[in-house]
Amino acid sequence: MFSGSIVALVTPFNEDGAVDFNALNALVEFHIEQGTDAIVAVGTTGESATLNPKEHIEVVEAVVKAVDGRVKVIGGAGANATQEAIDLTLACEAVGVDGTLSVTPYYNKPTQAGLVAHYTAIAEVAAKPIILYNVPGRTCCDLLPETAAELSKLPGIIGIKEATGDLSRVAKLKELCRDDFLLLSGDDATAMEFILLGGHGVISVTNNVVPGVFKAMCAAAAEGDRTAAAEHNDKMTGLYSALFTEANPIPVKWALAEMGKMPLADLRLPLTTLSEAHHDTVREALAQAGV
Repeated sequence: MFSGSIVALVTPFNEDGAVDFNALNALVEFHIEQGTDAIVAVGTTGESATLNPKEHIEVVEAVVKAVDGRVKVIGGAGANATQEAIDLTLACEAVGVDGTLSVTPYYNKPTQAGLVAHYTAIAEVAAKPIILYNVPGRTCCDLLPETAAELSKLPGIIGIKEATGDLSRVAKLKELCRDDFLLLSGDDATAMEFILLGGHGVISVTNNVVPGVFKAMCAAAAEGDRTAAAEHNDKMTGLYSALFTEANPIPVKWALAEMGKMPLADLRLPLTTLSEAHHDTVREALAQAGV
């Protein structure tokens, strides 16, 4: 259901800090035109941490309406309180998402048993598919392959976004999890190898700015064509580093504004716009990618 080139979509803002829904709709059209396979609304890149609950669901609903069934929409629904994650999951489902992305609880550092209990509680009430999201660099919580395998036994949990960048986990997850369990990369720099090793796709930051190239790379890798995949991937290697010179989504929002894809590069505090020292780095990476 969810595979290939998936974008972790940014959330544009107006000068007054409100969500810019016109720019959001335009970004959705850009991705559909470029062949993006699915869209994640209000994940980390969509600034889930600083949208209030009402805004969170409004943005997810706006993406669902703009997409109008043309591609799959995945709603960001993770939280570090299980009941809050349940509430977000049900609210995303109510506005029409095809599935939800549920990050491991952050800051409070649950045990592996706690993770099983957390996701089991969500799966018991969710009607739509759930994708686990493991990003220990942000959460200080690592969902181990053995734990993912236990959770994969639950019919509502259909896959994992694995953002450690540790390619050895692909084989481990394939060995331990059920055969139809989706393996999605969450690390752009290693995404090509992840797919060539048997992964099913990637939820990407870089896809925001070069969706056509990213789609071509994913498609070639899925076909096992390393040569073609590498040709596309090589165009984006500069972006893989430039878009993380400061915390995501600072650089990618600046890049999109520089490209004219949205009016402003503004973010919600405590994030601030990209430091001038990194402007040329991002510009050069965009040029390398043919933008």
